[in-house]
Amino acid sequence: MKLGVHIGYWGLGLTREDQLSIVQEAERLGYDSVWTAEAYGSDAATILGWIAGQTTTIKIASGILQMPGRSAAMTAMTAATLDQLSDGRMILGIGSSGPQVSEGWHGVRFGKQLLRTREYVDVLRMTLDRQRLEYHGESIDLPLPDGPGKALKLTIATVQDRIPIYIAAIGPKNTQLAAEIADGVIPTLFSPEHVTVIRDELQIGVDRAGNGKTLDDVAIAPAVQVFVGDDLEEARNLMRPFIALYVGGMGSRKQNFYNTMVRRYGFDDAAQTIQDLYLDGKKDEAAAAIPDELIDTVSICGPPDHVRERLAAYKAAGVHTLGVTPMAWTREGRIEQLQKIAELAE
Repeated sequence: MKLGVHIGYWGLGLTREDQLSIVQEAERLGYDSVWTAEAYGSDAATILGWIAGQTTTIKIASGILQMPGRSAAMTAMTAATLDQLSDGRMILGIGSSGPQVSEGWHGVRFGKQLLRTREYVDVLRMTLDRQRLEYHGESIDLPLPDGPGKALKLTIATVQDRIPIYIAAIGPKNTQLAAEIADGVIPTLFSPEHVTVIRDELQIGVDRAGNGKTLDDVAIAPAVQVFVGDDLEEARNLMRPFIALYVGGMGSRKQNFYNTMVRRYGFDDAAQTIQDLYLDGKKDEAAAAIPDELIDTVSICGPPDHVRERLAAYKAAGVHTLGVTPMAWTREGRIEQLQKIAELAE
């Protein structure tokens, strides 16, 4: 199991020098990849380009580039450029984002996501393979049939023969699709004890893909919140705001993928309570309502021996890259956490 470091959204409490120090220390420690995120603040691509020029071995990965914010051809251009800047270290993580961001920020209707994702990846593959871009689907039509556009092809080559494409997916159908058409899946609130939930869906996807594709060809790369500390209660409490946000507030009452996920893990009552409290504006109460068992299920926190056991569980579950998000708020704190995780994962 490889280790990655998630540096999250840019500019939230840490300087660029802080973030760069964290990434460079992760590289020194042997972390395989660094992942950036975007929502409606900093974008991921700019940060990856900046990091690429100041590192030498660590892979640079988007976790994720938002599909509604970019045409597929634009994403392919960006990925190819970053692959060149990093001398072949690019991992292209993409995702639909959520309906609130897609429609509220990008002005793109959130519908037919399976179809959109399939066609988006089709065009990504064609573009990165430097094929002349002629594609006529339901959501992408290139060139437009009633104008002066012409079928073009990417003018630059990638360094890698094939840039890995990962899809952020947690729902059953999206996970199946990711296994069918992509090289990896990025689940959030992943539980190694419930890996059969995702593995069954991945198997459906690889079977559908055919061509000899197997589960080993689809990397599982969850983003996991981590804190190593002797005080288990304190460590768990650090996880509460994040879990409350995602389970309670990342979406509406009718559509919250993360809430649905923890229900699939058996936390139906807790998921309902957390969501009700969060959407009623009682965020602290929502965080306090999270059962300790749920925290331990979807995060890695506590004393070193416990963390070592949890890391082993993720490895046993077939995780390819464990994307570590250190739950510390200073450069020194995050670096210390990365050092502890690297040591315990050996």
